[in-house]
Amino acid sequence: MKRLITMASTLLLVACAASTGTDSSDDSDESSAASNEFRSAADRGRDDGRKPDRVLGVLGVIEGMTVMDVMAASGYYTEILSLAVGDSGRVYAQNPAGMLRFRSGANDLALNARVFNGRLPNVRRLDREFPDLGLTEGSVDVAITALNFHDVYNTSPEAAAGMLQAIKRVLKPGGVLGIIDHAGRPGANNTQLHRIDKALVVMAAEQAGFTIDVDSDVLANPDDDGSQMVFAPGTRGNTDRFLLKLVKPNA
Repeated sequence: MKRLITMASTLLLVACAASTGTDSSDDSDESSAASNEFRSAADRGRDDGRKPDRVLGVLGVIEGMTVMDVMAASGYYTEILSLAVGDSGRVYAQNPAGMLRFRSGANDLALNARVFNGRLPNVRRLDREFPDLGLTEGSVDVAITALNFHDVYNTSPEAAAGMLQAIKRVLKPGGVLGIIDHAGRPGANNTQLHRIDKALVVMAAEQAGFTIDVDSDVLANPDDDGSQMVFAPGTRGNTDRFLLKLVKPNA
């Protein structure tokens, strides 16, 4: 599809800019990707806060890759990834049952609508629980999970460790996991605030055998001091967020 090729070409340029392993936080024009007319107005309305082109650039997502949206929910990033990898790529939209049941099944319905009637032909729903993702070991180039890790870790650090190990198994050697989350202050009640101290994520990732390749500030917001619950008026959609690019070692 022409729209997939155009999107993939744009993201290839962004990815090349980030390939040095440094933070890709310049002010380059990303409108041709983020405002792609194939995407809904609702999704595009969330782009200012989420900066999807720049996120995928940091993670190195390019055309032809096999990628996984971990805990994809309604599929915002699933669709972005679908457009980025193009017709020659593949996207797995993974959700555990609890994510699909959330808000009376709203995520399930929304994800179904995205992929209905072959709308995103390179996307496969992966309704699976951790640790058995049902994928061949070493088959995925890049995985991403956005604003989910805090809930898993704050509920059970052991479950978070199992999640990381499950993702690492399906990544290729040298494969990438991107974790986006709401930044929490050390010592704060981050469970109640729906945040997480970045240092805990780094520790969990390293214990799972990942290396930290990039600690990006592309989603940082210094106006958010981390004291408010992420759903509070004025804070929702404007939280200080971190993006970690984790790499599975080659050996």
